[in-house]
Amino acid sequence: MADKMPFISLSGVVKRYGGVEALRGVDLEVSEGEFLAVVGPSGSGKSTLISIIAGLDRPDEGRVVVLGREISTMSPSARARWRRRSVGIVFQFFHLFPLLTALENVMLPMRIAGTYRGRRRERAMELLRLVGAEHVADRYPGEMSGGEQQRVAVARALANDPPLLLADEPTASLDVENKGRIVELLSRLHDMGKTVVLTTHDPGLASGATRVVRLVDGRVVG
Repeated sequence: MADKMPFISLSGVVKRYGGVEALRGVDLEVSEGEFLAVVGPSGSGKSTLISIIAGLDRPDEGRVVVLGREISTMSPSARARWRRRSVGIVFQFFHLFPLLTALENVMLPMRIAGTYRGRRRERAMELLRLVGAEHVADRYPGEMSGGEQQRVAVARALANDPPLLLADEPTASLDVENKGRIVELLSRLHDMGKTVVLTTHDPGLASGATRVVRLVDGRVVG
């Protein structure tokens, strides 16, 4: 019986910005259903790695295959269509739209994907309940705490039910209590069947992952 194809596969990935190599020949495989933590200091290439896996950016060298699709050769528009259904991304600084309520922020990806309006609202409320943020459904980002905003950001990342969840330093701007809550939430989503890739500079936050690798100066070192 043939070995199962990796959920994520990076082979010899190099990414340069202005002559500086952010990723230096990265080889990495992630299995379906895994919770991978990528640990490394600031400037080690963690955000670039997430951008490459998500198809937000293309490598200068190497091959990237995610969910069976070689995204490193796709056009920007094809990557955007693929990403809409396949990947949810949680960023360090939330990136919520300030003039939309929490509910509207979560509904937005579904609107872009063409989901029926009534279903958008219903699912958005389901997701806010899932992440423990239903009490802020009608609030704007400026009326929420950092922890509440990040929970809403997680709900938004789940809007189109992607099989892959990428979290780029999602706790970096939170206090200790909310850091723990977000990591617990990611662990719970993993238990529900999501494949999760978390980047963090704090090794202590990686304890809930099924596997941990280190990224140093753009290289995976273990």
